[in-house]
Amino acid sequence: MIKSIIEDAKIEKLRALINGVQRIAITCHKSPDGDALGSTVALCHVLRRLGKDAVIVTPDMAPRSLEFIPGVRDIVVYTKNELKARKALADAQLIFCLDYNSLKRVDRLAEFIEPLKVPRVLIDHHLDPDSIFDIAISHPDASSTCELVFRVFMQMGMLRYMDRMAASCLYVGLTTDTGGFAYSCDNPEFYEILASIMRRNIDRIGLYNKAMNTFSADSIRLQGFALSEKMQLFPEQGAALITLSKEELERFNYQRGDTETLVNKPLAIPEIYWSVFMREDTDRIKVSCRSQGDFSVSDICARYFNGGGHENAAGGDFYGSLDDAVAVFHQIMNDLFPSNNSQEQSKQEQE
Repeated sequence: MIKSIIEDAKIEKLRALINGVQRIAITCHKSPDGDALGSTVALCHVLRRLGKDAVIVTPDMAPRSLEFIPGVRDIVVYTKNELKARKALADAQLIFCLDYNSLKRVDRLAEFIEPLKVPRVLIDHHLDPDSIFDIAISHPDASSTCELVFRVFMQMGMLRYMDRMAASCLYVGLTTDTGGFAYSCDNPEFYEILASIMRRNIDRIGLYNKAMNTFSADSIRLQGFALSEKMQLFPEQGAALITLSKEELERFNYQRGDTETLVNKPLAIPEIYWSVFMREDTDRIKVSCRSQGDFSVSDICARYFNGGGHENAAGGDFYGSLDDAVAVFHQIMNDLFPSNNSQEQSKQEQE
């Protein structure tokens, strides 16, 4: 049995807000992933089935690897159509904020959302949400925002509106935000939710393969290069590091999403239980971390990389050069495993 974890008062307040408006905008974070896109499209679809004029506005484009999600091509993208995006937000009587805990994560959209005098509803599973939301449905223990959207549907009595399309979108988010059901899904209720979604006759195998096992030729070549030439292993600390510079990314015609699962690969090595991937962007270094067991990469990302996330899956940003970011990684290992680093340094000096 799936428990009701969202407070009844919030559900009733949300019900009143939805019933009292017609025009609704749904937003998600910059560089949307499967969870952000799956949750927004599923919610938009269900709201439309309720007779609402719902529209999704995103800060930028979905990665090409996720364009298979039903309804993604109908999203209003700020970087493609600024006027349409601004109008959709200005006309909204209610704004949903999905899969982000702070307006700074929606980039330029924040300057249009913040001054609007309309209710804002947060549905998110990241830590420490800002206090700017009229309703905050925030549960960091949840596997994904898609799980929370399902729970909203369930507690509001709206599951009858969750058809195959909406269920397919939620399935993608559940799949991608757990690394193909590898982490953040220990709660048995997760699988009850998954079963309910699958009963909508979704193409589970097809969606899974598109979300987790489909890559362009350039992406496969890039990941092969990264694993064979750029992966560094530190067995004494159970760690792996992969870095890719802008020049290396350009060499393989990098498109957003091409390295989405790369950080997970070193965890297949028996002695490695935490993995770090650093990708050089225009103005920052994007850092992704994954781990196994009770080793928390969320703490690492929060302390060293201006980020956070879940115990076994987290990320952040580093403002500086790629070399400086790598130096921070070595500092992390020194902080966490001082005795191991001392032993390694002694061996190197003897050699």
